[in-house]
Amino acid sequence: MGSFARKVLLLIAALLGALVTAFFAGIQAGLLVLLGVGFGLVLQGFRFGFTSGWRNWILFKDPRGLYGQMILMVAASVVSIPLLADHPQELAGAVAPISWSLLIGAFVFGIAMQVADGCGSGTLYKAGASAPLAWVTLPAFIVGSTIGASHQPAWLSLGGPFSAVSFIERLGLAPALIITLAGCGLVTAIVFRRGKGMSAADRACGPSLPRWVVGALLLALLYVIHLAVAGQPWGIVYGLGLWGAKIASGLGVSFSQDAFWGVAPHAQRLADPVLWDITSLTNFGLLFGALMAARWKSPSHKAGSDEQLTSQKSELHIRHWVAAALAGVVMGYSSRLAFGCNIGGFLAGVASASLHGWVWFVCAFLGSMIGVRLRLRLNMP
Repeated sequence: MGSFARKVLLLIAALLGALVTAFFAGIQAGLLVLLGVGFGLVLQGFRFGFTSGWRNWILFKDPRGLYGQMILMVAASVVSIPLLADHPQELAGAVAPISWSLLIGAFVFGIAMQVADGCGSGTLYKAGASAPLAWVTLPAFIVGSTIGASHQPAWLSLGGPFSAVSFIERLGLAPALIITLAGCGLVTAIVFRRGKGMSAADRACGPSLPRWVVGALLLALLYVIHLAVAGQPWGIVYGLGLWGAKIASGLGVSFSQDAFWGVAPHAQRLADPVLWDITSLTNFGLLFGALMAARWKSPSHKAGSDEQLTSQKSELHIRHWVAAALAGVVMGYSSRLAFGCNIGGFLAGVASASLHGWVWFVCAFLGSMIGVRLRLRLNMP
């Protein structure tokens, strides 16, 4: 099949999927599928990875990934924070307490995501692009997220240092936006000061800075549109946990007495068709969008890591498969304790002017510093 014909078929398939979804679940659902496709295209096409960006900084002091992520935070925040402040009834931000579950969950998640070479979004887009290990990590992530959700109420009962802090509610629009931009500026300044003039960054094999910038701006645009269409920030983890709960329920597991899945609104979402769940819709689209990006140039193209795309199964050993599976379970579980992954916990938290987003970032980055070393010891590809 020719390149042009393949591209046309991919586009038709994406549009057809969105139309079918819209027919059964409504126009909003169809739009969310298309937004998910966009997320997958950008993440895979620009190799925009939170995990690799952090790892390249930890190992090589390569600042490009963190620059791109701060651009994403700024671009998303300058639009979403005013929207949240002006439309509190129609739009809901991602605001969560600074609980022990958040502190522990984000730290552990940071370790596991480096071993698995992908956070929630990274695991999805690599699975869509047919990376072998991602198809071990993804089902393991689903299992961990399902169990983690069930245990989340017990973890939250432990309390924590602070209750939820929304800068919008406490201080108003202008201070909330200033604090958020100042946080992004502080991270950028630290990264610039420590990374400046370090030639090791030139040896890092991630995307170039312009690709990080363009990817960040496109993701921010899609994020804001998602907020307006869905009425809530973009998320990943809830949908994966819901898939696991639905599969378990179909196999005869009862969640009627479950502390999470057995109470509203989660019990209703468990009973409803999966196409009625906002997070699931964008997740489905993201998988296909990543597939489109991976197949756009070559029908045999497959994806491996963010830095160097690879799919040679001969390079993988049993320890790699086991490590990927265990990391997936841990990521799924810990992300539920931490109120999300890099998307739902970090990006959505920061772009909602919630203190917990920055706390999530610090804890997960500290965990990543350990995870990078563990990844090297395991000689993960």
